[in-house]
Amino acid sequence: MYFLGYDVGSSSIKAALVNAKTHEAVHVVKYPDHEMPIDSPQKGWAEQNPEDWWKNLQMATKQLLSEAGVDGKEVQSIGIAYQMHGLVLVDEKMEVLRPAIIWCDSRATASADGAVSMLGEEYCLSHLLNLPGNFTASKLKWVEANEPEIYKRIHKFMLPGDFIAMKMTDRMNTTIGGLSEGVFWDFESNRFSTELMNSLGLPDRLVPTVVDTIGHQGTLSESASKILGLKAGTPISYRAGDQPNNAMSLNVLKAGEVAATAGTSGVIYGVTNEAIHDIKSRVNGFAHVNHTIDHASIGILLCINGTGIQYSWVRRMLDTTEKSYETIEQEAAQIPVGSDGLICLPFGNGAERIFENKEIGSHLMGIDFNRHNKAHIYRATLEGIAFAFAYGANLMKQMGMEIRTMKVGNDNLFQSSIFSETLATTLDCTIEVFDTTGAAGAAKASGVGAGHLAELKEAMGKQDKIKTIEPAEHSGTYEKAYDLWVKKLETQLK
Repeated sequence: MYFLGYDVGSSSIKAALVNAKTHEAVHVVKYPDHEMPIDSPQKGWAEQNPEDWWKNLQMATKQLLSEAGVDGKEVQSIGIAYQMHGLVLVDEKMEVLRPAIIWCDSRATASADGAVSMLGEEYCLSHLLNLPGNFTASKLKWVEANEPEIYKRIHKFMLPGDFIAMKMTDRMNTTIGGLSEGVFWDFESNRFSTELMNSLGLPDRLVPTVVDTIGHQGTLSESASKILGLKAGTPISYRAGDQPNNAMSLNVLKAGEVAATAGTSGVIYGVTNEAIHDIKSRVNGFAHVNHTIDHASIGILLCINGTGIQYSWVRRMLDTTEKSYETIEQEAAQIPVGSDGLICLPFGNGAERIFENKEIGSHLMGIDFNRHNKAHIYRATLEGIAFAFAYGANLMKQMGMEIRTMKVGNDNLFQSSIFSETLATTLDCTIEVFDTTGAAGAAKASGVGAGHLAELKEAMGKQDKIKTIEPAEHSGTYEKAYDLWVKKLETQLK
């Protein structure tokens, strides 16, 4: 018997089968093998068709079952992780009304200013742990103000994972975690924030039914079972945003533990039992996967939009995609720390929360035509992304968070020794790399939600550590490079 997990990202869909007895991942696939496109009809916009997620999830499921040689009837439960903060709108027939406004879309940063003025910044931060900023609530308000005909037809708004669950179960519901990601959840009152909705002029009827993050959320419908090749009635028993899910997959569940990811965007995610907030909402707090009304578990999330997407863009511009990342790493390793004064500011993927939703763009600075080549650009890019992580992490430290050990998966930018050592040295922390994926974590958590496993600690089990990255012994060169990077950044922020 098996547990099935999905990670519905903006780049691809990952699917994993986990053996229900051993808790080990049997097989993991990613579909498609190229990055899913993100549409940008206007500057700062980022949209995807939710139906494309569903179609690609179908293909990922078929590929997974085929390659693993597993009969879909052996799947006992399903878990879903998904890209956070997106907005999906459906009518009464569960038909999508417009493309999803996804996490890195910048259009709605001012849409909730009226709500902040009415409620007050202190109220928003103490109750919601965030200003509405560019989160789902603001995106919904933007649609109401700018697309009134579409708005009139809305039956429910959803997060991306809610949409996928709806396609599987024909039920429209969400979770506390999902609502907190959209800045709809009142942590002080432990309920959906009617005050926020009233201040936005939006009706509560648009909110889906709230179900447990880990528990019964619906069962696979007859139609979905035929499409996916799974058994009708299979429970969907876990759903969470990708970053809380990734932290859980790394067994980061208790206060003081820290995880990180570096895919299209970059995240450092630390757990606390205190409902703390950053006074400028540059670092954000959301319900962790094990958060309940009776037990607070808050994930403090630092997000940097321009990380992996910066690196892949540079690769595409300089060498198309024919040169492997391994070859690029070897070339960049020949360049000294600091990239001979070449600076990369990797912020070209929309408004950045750490800059209070400013868009400063991506920059290569200090180019010397007589000294710098492609290898310098690659190294500067990796260093610039690592420095961006460190800059944001210092904001977390100002909130009282400690970052001494960071757990990460063995994928994306953490496969780069240059990136990992630069980050470990600049932050003066140890990075532990584990062999796990978000999709496998979602599968295991679904086993808990369906009652096959007793608790998350048991489900996540022993983590297979691949390697440990310690700060470099001679850190002075890194410190000088970081200080120069910060000076260049501050010039752009003025």
